[in-house]
Amino acid sequence: MAIPAAAGVLVVLLAWLAGPGLLGVTNDAVGAPVQAEVTKPAPCDKPDAVETVKFTVAGKAHEGKLNGCGHGQGERVEVVVPDVLPDQGTVTVTAADTSMGSSDARRPVGLALLVFACFSGGMFVYLWLSIPLRPKTPAAKVS
Repeated sequence: MAIPAAAGVLVVLLAWLAGPGLLGVTNDAVGAPVQAEVTKPAPCDKPDAVETVKFTVAGKAHEGKLNGCGHGQGERVEVVVPDVLPDQGTVTVTAADTSMGSSDARRPVGLALLVFACFSGGMFVYLWLSIPLRPKTPAAKVS
């Protein structure tokens, strides 16, 4: 029983030390959120749909490509633009989180699910090893 418990504690500790990226929580969006207007919407019927948006940063209008679909012409969306913008050409932008702080709850929930999975696996091993082995007996002959 001690070995499965120690293995579960080790897995949880390593997951905690690995950081938020292990449980799917990443904050790799570098830039500032900006309001943008969809100028060329894309339908959601094909994969890798890209919409064209326009936005203004520091008084200068820019055009960007948003990896997304389903917005209407002229619809306002919040996007994250890179810190350094080129003078000309399109900029690749990403959609901003729709609810602030949504990544704060994902890591504890993911870690709790990992703890539950480790506990369940340890209990399965304990129960499997505690089943007594029964010797095979030959079938009784019917006369």
